Amino acid sequence: MTIMKSEPLPHTATADTLPVTLADIRNASARINGRVAQTPLIHSGALSDHTGHPFHLKLETRQPIGAFKLRGAMNAILSLDDGERRRGLVTASTGNHGRAVAYAARELGVPAIVCMSALVPANKVEAIRSLGAEVRIIGASQDDAQTEVERLVETHGLTAIPPFDNVDVVAGQGTIGLEILEAIPDLGTVLVPLSGGGLAGGIAVAVKALRPQTRLVGISMERGAAMNASIAAGRPVAVREEQTLADSLGGGVGLSNHVTFTLCSNLLDDVILLSEGEIAEGIRHAWREEGEMVEGAGAVGIAAILAGKVELSGPTVAIVSGGNIDPALHRSITEGADA
Repeated sequence: MTIMKSEPLPHTATADTLPVTLADIRNASARINGRVAQTPLIHSGALSDHTGHPFHLKLETRQPIGAFKLRGAMNAILSLDDGERRRGLVTASTGNHGRAVAYAARELGVPAIVCMSALVPANKVEAIRSLGAEVRIIGASQDDAQTEVERLVETHGLTAIPPFDNVDVVAGQGTIGLEILEAIPDLGTVLVPLSGGGLAGGIAVAVKALRPQTRLVGISMERGAAMNASIAAGRPVAVREEQTLADSLGGGVGLSNHVTFTLCSNLLDDVILLSEGEIAEGIRHAWREEGEMVEGAGAVGIAAILAGKVELSGPTVAIVSGGNIDPALHRSITEGADA
């Protein structure tokens, strides 16, 4: 079902008062140019026929780490001064952000520690280790991992690279919005995976600044959608983290959230939640019809369309945020296993 905001949000923030601006995103685009991929925007014939609207997929699976997170991590690390980088980096992650920090740290020649919970899939853990970062498995939630980050910052002076609630991280993710609008100036709808709000918030800033009539729809899973619960409550709230096919969308938004909650609550036009079966169907469609190996979080835009949960307006883009799914799980799902 569509999860509408409990009441229409007042949208009291203006472009001048939002914590991230279009200028921040344009600066990020210049900063990361040549260090991240400008990913393909491909036309989907199957989904265009299904919806009756021109439908495109923004393939962030084509980033060197297989996910959009490299944009934000690279921008944040490049925005640090030399002393902050030399002290070493630390972050908490559900997988893809940690991989992004590890990749960027290796490229820039600085050490990094990635803290993750026991819910993170093993393939994502090993991918981070293979990039040379130290991995620490802490507790059973993203919040537990974040506590370890804060301890390392306090006791060892490491520099934290937040996974989403950070101006530089959000600005990096927002560069996706610039790329989409350059290709599709009459953009009608954007379907964005929604977790802590870095991706959705950044894209929303760019798109709403340049084409305010475009609809921004955040899409998450029914199991532990923290930003959806926070928007409904009117403030950041904690939710219980659960296992889900969309594991990259897990984790809280942080009760002291000062960037992404403001962006998402003011700029998103709707939030939609999906069942595990619907997410699995999105993964299947991506493989069978589009020839793309996509993780659960990356498939939610497709899944929402197939489930009939989105009303589209004009040319539409679904952000395919990542492809780092365990191969055995992907094979099981595409062969028809129950979610």
